[in-house]
Amino acid sequence: MKISLLLALVLLLLQNAVVAQKSKSRNVHAKAVATDSAKLNTDFFIVDRDSAFSDPRIAIRKLHAGNKRFVGNKLIRPRQDTETIKRLGLGQKHFATIVGCSDSRVPNEMVFDQGVGAQFIIRTDGQVSSAASYGSIEYAVLKLYTSLIVILGHTECGAVAAAVERPQDVPGHIVTLSNEIKPAVAKSSHLPGDPVYNAIRQNVIDQVISLRDLDLILHKNIGQAIS
Repeated sequence: MKISLLLALVLLLLQNAVVAQKSKSRNVHAKAVATDSAKLNTDFFIVDRDSAFSDPRIAIRKLHAGNKRFVGNKLIRPRQDTETIKRLGLGQKHFATIVGCSDSRVPNEMVFDQGVGAQFIIRTDGQVSSAASYGSIEYAVLKLYTSLIVILGHTECGAVAAAVERPQDVPGHIVTLSNEIKPAVAKSSHLPGDPVYNAIRQNVIDQVISLRDLDLILHKNIGQAIS
């Protein structure tokens, strides 16, 4: 099985979330459209769900379409009911693995407008990966058969901002997060513009490279990175 590794850097995510929240009351009309209608497919950017499981390029199109619905206040909130949760008790199959930040302002199911069981989600501050994260990704590949791995960064990331500011005497294990992000800060320090913005982007690039270079499962299966 070939895995396509996606470099997904969402730089406008938090700004888009504010727009979506302000227009939440206008979102009700989405529920009134039949889920199998041609109008829904056209107006709500529906991408074939079954194909997303077998083709990672269709899977990323599906995520893009969901994010487009989120930004445009056209959420359809698919498969988020109790019956779906009960059916998933018999087994689950995700079309994408999302490695993202713990920030509560970046809820993956919402920003990609996906249902329960569609995404296998791993979250840490600054989406910094460790051995446990790598094991979780490998589990998703081997046992859940995800064909797409997404490294998801976002603007206003506190973990990256902290690494840029380089505070002294960082307590406890928090220092490990900062130390993992500092190489991205150094690599992007020469770039013009906002140093935090630049470090966020470089941090995602570094994490993609780290996954591509992993031994065993991921190294053998990863196909290519998409930006």
